[in-house]
Amino acid sequence: LPMAFRDANARRHTGLQQLSSLALAGRTLLGPVKSCKFIVDESTNQSTLICSAVRLIESLDLTSAAGQLLNETIQAQNKEFKTGMSTLLFLVGAWSSAVLECLQQNVPVTAIVSVMSEGLNSCCERVQCLQIPLHDVNKELCSSSVRPNTFKSKTCQIGHDSLLNPQTSLYFQKDICAPKEAIPINSCSHQEDDCNFNKCVVSPLAGFGSVASLVKPAGDKSASLISQSGVIASSCNKQKLTYSRYFSTQGKSHLASQQGNFQGYLSGQSADPCECYGLGHLARTLSHGNQTSVKLLQSIGAYQQERAECSGSSQLYIAGIVTCSLLGLPESYSCVSPGFVTLVSPEQATVIKSFEGKRLRILLMDGDLTEQYRHLGFNRPCNVRTILELPSLQEGRAGDSWLSSTLNSLISFEVNLVLVKGNVCENLMEKCIANGILVISSVTQGVLYAFREVTRAQPVTYLTQLNASSVGSGAEVELWKACDGRAMDLGELVPVRIEVRGIPLLTAVLTTTVASKVQLIEDQFWTLVYRLHHALNDKRVFLGGGAVELLCLSHIQMLVEHSLQPANKDAVKDFPSPWLAACVTEYKSVVLQALASGWKQYLSVVMCNTAKTASELEACTSIDHHLKKAADCGSPSAYILKEFRGGDLLRGSSGPFADQGECLKVYDNVTAKTEAWRRALDLVLLVLQTDAEIITGPKRNQLLNSHESSEFMFL
Repeated sequence: LPMAFRDANARRHTGLQQLSSLALAGRTLLGPVKSCKFIVDESTNQSTLICSAVRLIESLDLTSAAGQLLNETIQAQNKEFKTGMSTLLFLVGAWSSAVLECLQQNVPVTAIVSVMSEGLNSCCERVQCLQIPLHDVNKELCSSSVRPNTFKSKTCQIGHDSLLNPQTSLYFQKDICAPKEAIPINSCSHQEDDCNFNKCVVSPLAGFGSVASLVKPAGDKSASLISQSGVIASSCNKQKLTYSRYFSTQGKSHLASQQGNFQGYLSGQSADPCECYGLGHLARTLSHGNQTSVKLLQSIGAYQQERAECSGSSQLYIAGIVTCSLLGLPESYSCVSPGFVTLVSPEQATVIKSFEGKRLRILLMDGDLTEQYRHLGFNRPCNVRTILELPSLQEGRAGDSWLSSTLNSLISFEVNLVLVKGNVCENLMEKCIANGILVISSVTQGVLYAFREVTRAQPVTYLTQLNASSVGSGAEVELWKACDGRAMDLGELVPVRIEVRGIPLLTAVLTTTVASKVQLIEDQFWTLVYRLHHALNDKRVFLGGGAVELLCLSHIQMLVEHSLQPANKDAVKDFPSPWLAACVTEYKSVVLQALASGWKQYLSVVMCNTAKTASELEACTSIDHHLKKAADCGSPSAYILKEFRGGDLLRGSSGPFADQGECLKVYDNVTAKTEAWRRALDLVLLVLQTDAEIITGPKRNQLLNSHESSEFMFL
């Protein structure tokens, strides 16, 4: 097998150079004000708009080993947290450049690895003082300057600008009974600067799990909660969770319809004014300027909290949230619809029109609805070769027998609606449309689970397993209507809504008129959802606006000053060899300053991206000014806390919400941020310690003819 060998651990480390170059493309993706990028596919000439490190890395042709490691690291961060990838990408580049400078100064690799790892661990411990419990965040939001505006309106009507779709507001009010002292919901106008939905719905969003916010008395175990895994658990009657018309027995729902506007009600106002703010307002502090997604998440949070019938619940039911992107409508049409909204063909839409007002029998398929589909783990008989499965000539072409038997099974069990997890045979789809059966493919596992719970349908893998107990009932299908009450026909695809009474499923309908923004808007929505989810899981958040990074810089300054003092003999004993101890002592200040340079570059780029400073030089001057004042204060953490509460830290007082006249604090996730730091440094140190690159495969001639051939030793 042809092989080539290249020394990678020279002073100009090849892998670190590649990481630094790749990370440069993500500089504009930092901070709340991002500069989007167009990614153009040369083969199709199609373009898409991206604004995240994940989409950027996915679009790049990463042929190098370092690039593939970077991709795996970012994908791991995205899979676990769905946030922090842009920070990770930038720090990988900044620390790669910093390590290259250390190599130019002849700093040993062992010293770089040891000191940088030790420095990052020390910083992670130091910034714990900037973690704020959610209950304290809730209290601070309640006492902030935005509080007087919260109750400026006592009546909120659901107009055509509401984020909870008026088409479904009637169902929403029937589904949740209200107590006698009711609060109107839903006057969220796209022309207003704030979302009145969060202002009207106050009790369901209170407390973040604090004892003071619980409506039930201590010791009462009947309160339901939404667990971290997304499964609704309760010690009370299961029917109260499954069928939401049983949710409240304190009163009856009140519904008024005037001139096409619906008016509905939720539970009564909490006596504690500090419980006014909940998931919706916390989402704003974590949104970093993404206002459209905030308003959608406020609607989702209010709906889910009311269904949980427990204002003390502090979890977001992510499994009950799906998205549907509609191309062709303005972004102001984005809304939240109870049930499952999806896109179907115009031919399927004709079937749906005959279903309106009817309760349908539903079948759930946990796999593909094709003749050749076999479940994962299926083993075909050994030593058997199939020549022809259908030897009868009377059956016509192959597959006709399967089509007819499949269709007969659906008709015999009176199935009207089939939700399929995988793909569907096109010929079967046509036959089902002709027989008035709606089949929808590519349905996620979470959606199937939600319909299984409320329809009592049992998912099947093959139609041969179909029996009476597999078919559920109670589903309703209709054409999805926009906020002005009109059914939408978007040309090739038609949006439809599938509903079952009591289903805990909400669809965030994301609309845009720009095709290249479809993926961007969906990514921004899910990023905010998971930021809120992780904040609730951590039960605490970091101060945002650069506070955490500034404290890291201040702490490293202190470590550098300490390292320049006479060496502590007791510390030398901790190292396995005197040589390593001497190296670490000699180069510690240089390596720590290299580590600090990553966070300093991070802050300066964020300030430039948000136009807080005209240049990175001006940003660095501002950062140095704050570091000096923090050092003179004697307690850097106290100084940072004071500046953050005053809204003057790094000139980032109100951030993206400055135009609303609100001094809104900004917060960050704890675990996601620190893990992004650790993953970035781990990747840089891993590549640093790679001393050779061995290439195998039929690339010998290609390498020989390249300009890099002198760097390789062919084996």
